[in-house]
Amino acid sequence: MEKNTHNSPKTEKGIAYCGLACCLCSHNEACPGCQAGGCDIHSWCENYRCCREQGLNGCWECDHFSCRSGMLSKARARAFVRFARKQGPKELIRCLRRNQENHILYHYEGQLTGDYDQTESEEEILAMIRWGRSHSPEGGRGDQI
Repeated sequence: MEKNTHNSPKTEKGIAYCGLACCLCSHNEACPGCQAGGCDIHSWCENYRCCREQGLNGCWECDHFSCRSGMLSKARARAFVRFARKQGPKELIRCLRRNQENHILYHYEGQLTGDYDQTESEEEILAMIRWGRSHSPEGGRGDQI
């Protein structure tokens, strides 16, 4: 697997409106990312339509978060949006890239799921994003992000 640097073209794909990481997606290498109109599935994507209609960069900017519409019905997307809401999407990308370099996989080979999907709660996902494992070094929970 080719290692992506922080300045790679994939980094420019950024974070999707729903909080998922286009910059780490291995599903379609030719896709320019959600923010650039990638993924030909926007006709059904509630988060894409809602953010575009409201002029938002992502669900993390929405006054109605934490709704559970569309992709936000999944704990991973909700946790990613919560993180981006508090820390910003650039920090989310930085943490996800660091974790990827430390063998925490966004997608398993040939799948759209990965290590972030193996947790029990949003709090565990938040902790994994921040500290690269399910709990903080001090033993605290990820909800302190």
